[in-house]
Amino acid sequence: MSTSPTPRYEEIARYLRTLVADAKPGDRLPSDAELCERFSVSRMTARHAVEVLANENLIVRRRGKGTFVASRRVPRLLGSPLSFTESMRRRGLTATSRVLVRAFEPPAAEDVDALGLAPGGTVLVLERLRLADGTPMAIERAVLHPAVATRLPDDAHIPSLHEAFEHLGHLPSRALATVSARTVTTREARYLELPRNGVVLCERRIIENQHGLPLEHTETRYAAARYEFDAVLHREATDVLE
Repeated sequence: MSTSPTPRYEEIARYLRTLVADAKPGDRLPSDAELCERFSVSRMTARHAVEVLANENLIVRRRGKGTFVASRRVPRLLGSPLSFTESMRRRGLTATSRVLVRAFEPPAAEDVDALGLAPGGTVLVLERLRLADGTPMAIERAVLHPAVATRLPDDAHIPSLHEAFEHLGHLPSRALATVSARTVTTREARYLELPRNGVVLCERRIIENQHGLPLEHTETRYAAARYEFDAVLHREATDVLE
């Protein structure tokens, strides 16, 4: 029996940190059962140690698969018109998507306002799980202006909406964004592989083309623990006090 004053779960957590430090994102870590055997502790103690690292965003637990080293945080400039695909590409990561919803629906009131639509009609709603090197990073729900929605390829697996827009002659040039944070819903936690008390940063954007036409009204729910969010702030000359 150990006489160490350090709680057993902290010893295990310290051991796991050494493994994480020498591993690459995505590497598999010992299971709870393996930790129990190595340290002669109960499953509850082993699970407590793993939860400590999960709360520090060093590891991710995937139900039925195991425990893995978490991806390094990805920088994200809030309000940027840069697409998810291009943003990941610039960081050497491979962006992929899983379509959750693709449907033509009547627009909500906020979508009508954001896209400058006339009453009536339908819009294309495209909701996708966005992944980087296989790690779920965000859930993106895009409501597309009919001017581009009806001309998109009839393919649920569009790699990049912005590239598709450019092929149609619409260059995404300006983003108007608002940001808020909250805890995840049950559905978001499942898709983003987050704990029930995980946090998402919600960014609502209106993307306009080079002529000021709104192309999409999008809400992106980022797994906050997997990003470092940046903001660029400006002070106008007229704001300077005399």
